[in-house]
Amino acid sequence: MSSQSKGVLTGNEALVRGFYEAGGLVAASYPGSPTVEVLETIKSYEGVYAEFSTNEKVALEVAIGGSFTGARSMAVMKHVGMNIASDPLMTFTETPIRGGFVLVSGDDPGMASSQNEQDNRLFAKFANMAILSPGNSQEAKDYTKLAFSLSEDFQLPTLLNITSRVCHSRSVVTMGEREEHAPTGFDLDPVKYAMIPKNTYQAQYFMKDRLEKLQEYAYDCPVNQLEEKDGATILVIASGLMYYNLKEIDPPVSIYKLGLTYPLSIKRIKELSEQYDEIIVLEEMMPFIENELKIHGIPCSGKSYFSFTGELNSEEIAEGLYKAGVLKKKIDRAEKTAAVARPPLFCSGCPHRPIFDILKKSKVKIMGDIGCYSLAAQAPFNGSSSIISMGASIGITKGVQKALALKEDPKPLVAVIGDGTFFHSGIPGFINLLHQADDKDNLTIIILDNRTTAMTGGQSNASSGHYNLADDMNIDIESLIKTIGFKQVVMVDQFKYDEAKKVINNEIKRPGISIVIATRPCALKYKIKEPHFYVDPSICIGCRSCVNTNCPPIRMKEYKDYDKLKSSIDANMCVGCSICAQVCPVNAIKRSESD
Repeated sequence: MSSQSKGVLTGNEALVRGFYEAGGLVAASYPGSPTVEVLETIKSYEGVYAEFSTNEKVALEVAIGGSFTGARSMAVMKHVGMNIASDPLMTFTETPIRGGFVLVSGDDPGMASSQNEQDNRLFAKFANMAILSPGNSQEAKDYTKLAFSLSEDFQLPTLLNITSRVCHSRSVVTMGEREEHAPTGFDLDPVKYAMIPKNTYQAQYFMKDRLEKLQEYAYDCPVNQLEEKDGATILVIASGLMYYNLKEIDPPVSIYKLGLTYPLSIKRIKELSEQYDEIIVLEEMMPFIENELKIHGIPCSGKSYFSFTGELNSEEIAEGLYKAGVLKKKIDRAEKTAAVARPPLFCSGCPHRPIFDILKKSKVKIMGDIGCYSLAAQAPFNGSSSIISMGASIGITKGVQKALALKEDPKPLVAVIGDGTFFHSGIPGFINLLHQADDKDNLTIIILDNRTTAMTGGQSNASSGHYNLADDMNIDIESLIKTIGFKQVVMVDQFKYDEAKKVINNEIKRPGISIVIATRPCALKYKIKEPHFYVDPSICIGCRSCVNTNCPPIRMKEYKDYDKLKSSIDANMCVGCSICAQVCPVNAIKRSESD
């Protein structure tokens, strides 16, 4: 894309453009919605090093290394990724900045694709970082550039706090020229960068001083703007997308729009509070700004009018302003149109499906994890009793087993984990399984190895090189598991349904710890397409065994000359995995000669 032009970009694409124009050189991420497209987009720019790292902690460390060398660097992750990255982050923020450092957190109000709704503005304050909150694509680009400048000018890491709606929506963006910022080299002063007790006491004062200086800058910071309305007695403070949603309503209030959302200029807001009868804070998720004002004795309200959870669109904001007495009548809400319910499904040919069909029939208790296979927690499989966080299934399963043993209830338990999650944070859990292991333990851990990070679009992981020479990592999970010390490790091909079922059921019955590695490539990533299957209605007995595998191409339908519903297969969707044919008790499902 040429400079000095305009384009329609998503928020993710726009912040990448900002990274490029700011002279960004090093970027690292772990894929997760809503920011998964950021690294994919950065790779399209030349002269930039970008990688999907093993997890968010490693991604942060790679970006820290770039910054230490004077390169403007960026780490990108979804909001829960900051939990993984927090260990190095909380110490890195004690050090001065050489190359500007930006941490992008993709927050997810409403939890469209996340297990929780944590508000990382709180995390950034906890870590002594500045926070910038863009509300559209142009701001995503501009604020990214500003974030690098603030990082270097005030010597602190800056959080770009972007939400899922801004990440994925599109708006016009004006491009600019790239500023080159060459790395300065690696010659760090240990007193400032070696965070041992001897040096960290002074670092506490350093963090305090730089935030106070930034707070002074916030007083007339160009991205904090007051929009006065004639006769208004109420001031609404808003940031990010909330500002634009508020503008759609055009209420009779003045607006203080915050681009720099931490630290706040308390001096400026106190001055404004003397000019208005009331201050209302409009923000999604936690009452972060509202609490900051109250801590400093500035009377205000906010969450008493607006939901504490989920997204706030213009209609919900209008309803809150009506409750607050700002609007004198309710705004009619658009009637919701009924839509056909479409529960999430495994993809056609997904190798995870037969495993959960086998486990469902075994009636064993299963601990799930984060990945495509979290879909198995829903009907018809109902196949996961718990899903907490990346890699947590292994440790939780051990804890459940140990607690059950104390009440002499040695039921077998199964945990599932994908290969991407295994490399992300699962390995320490596996190592811990061998700590104080008991012969009476009965744990079966199934590693679902499809050689990609499938849920976020098929990014490479540490075992992807097995199927794709373009991927430069090909770690063999079986060898690694055996090196850790596990003796009972078996491999299964989940598309050989009967063999896989026999192996898994045997391992569930076997006392001790068993590791089952189920290996087949992701059908979507590796474009699996074999000759399709079809149903012979003259043989089909309508038992629904194939339908119960939850494969998208299979459904029941009426056939001419048959009274009973029979199953059918959409040839265009079928990738030929054969699981339906293997579970059919009467051999009514057959493979076509060719597609």
